[in-house]
Amino acid sequence: MNLQISYIAYLAISIAMTIWVARTLSRTGEVFLVKCFGQDEHLAKSTNHLLVVGFYLINIGFIAVRLDGWNLIGATQNALPYVGSKIGVSVLVLGAMHFFNMMMIARYGRTVSGWVNDATRDAAIPPLPRH
Repeated sequence: MNLQISYIAYLAISIAMTIWVARTLSRTGEVFLVKCFGQDEHLAKSTNHLLVVGFYLINIGFIAVRLDGWNLIGATQNALPYVGSKIGVSVLVLGAMHFFNMMMIARYGRTVSGWVNDATRDAAIPPLPRH
């Protein structure tokens, strides 16, 4: 397996995994976000979309950065384990990103929900007339 094939295999597998994970998390995570944001579906969908965009940017950027510094001897002589280890690190970063996002949403989702509920309640109460 030559170096160009190693690069192509790494990019194809890593980007495909990123897309699959982002779609899966987006589809199944929306229910969690709705619950965290006090049943505000509009806020949950908007946040979900922002998380997906950030997820793509960070992970595809990380995958691209990992193209630099390949050990040419390792990539050409022991290509399968070498490419596998590169993909493995990328998948570990995907998992770490997922758990970081979940931790932040669980931690701050209720706070955001409180802000939204306060703003909604304040908007529903008309101001007092001035005399």
